[in-house]
Amino acid sequence: MDKKRILTGDRPTGKLHIGHYFGSLQNRVKLQNEYETFIEVADVQALTDNFANPEKVKNNVKEIVIDSVTYGFLGYPVRQAADITAFDASIIPVGEDQLPLIEQCREIVRKFNSIYGETLKEPQAYLGKNKRIKGLDGNEKMGKSLGNAIFLSDTQEEITKKVMSAITDPSRIKKDDPGNPNICMVAYYHNLFSLDEIETICEECKKGKRGCVACKKQLIKNIVKQLAPIREKRDYYENRPKEVKEILMEGTNKAKIQASITMKKVKQAMKLDYFV
Repeated sequence: MDKKRILTGDRPTGKLHIGHYFGSLQNRVKLQNEYETFIEVADVQALTDNFANPEKVKNNVKEIVIDSVTYGFLGYPVRQAADITAFDASIIPVGEDQLPLIEQCREIVRKFNSIYGETLKEPQAYLGKNKRIKGLDGNEKMGKSLGNAIFLSDTQEEITKKVMSAITDPSRIKKDDPGNPNICMVAYYHNLFSLDEIETICEECKKGKRGCVACKKQLIKNIVKQLAPIREKRDYYENRPKEVKEILMEGTNKAKIQASITMKKVKQAMKLDYFV
């Protein structure tokens, strides 16, 4: 029996950060052997809010790959639906903020199929356990442009600087003051990177047996360790731009074949297959 198909991807508007890692990238790796997977670098979509700066989009295509009121804004959901349906995708791993767009895609598919017959596949969103990752500043969303993100490409020095500035319990003045992990961003990130130690970390914090500096240093160590394989592979491809281009072209050619199959079905359903 044929595998179901996944379609996912990123807009090349900047470097990927750990919000992408926990929100989507982990799921892609987890599901890649179970499903046939298409991963898109959505460069045309990125032009919707970068139409005056196409060079930025072009440069960020490489960044995305080596990590795995205009019409543009109005048409974004439609073009995203076209991307998804072109590859006959069943499963779409996304972050929580993308759920409305996926639902709009499903509505478009249902409408199309009600007119032209069962032609397009209605996709299902796939959410991981970490639906949305907060920023280091406590903001509900980690964002590329918000200055509150840890990027997958960050060096140990950059990670250290960012974590040491993370928001902790503001009522905790002295090292041995009892802390509240529920309002501490360091504890929040320990829940992502220190699963085997989180219970002990929180108990020691509540009893004033663990200082914030020591807690941050342990988090830095765990983040660096977990992201090390990603950085190692990124460094490999960063020094081999020709290989990155070859991977992109191979994927593009494969995508064109699949998209052409879908377009043939669409044209036949719409009676536009004059030359098919």
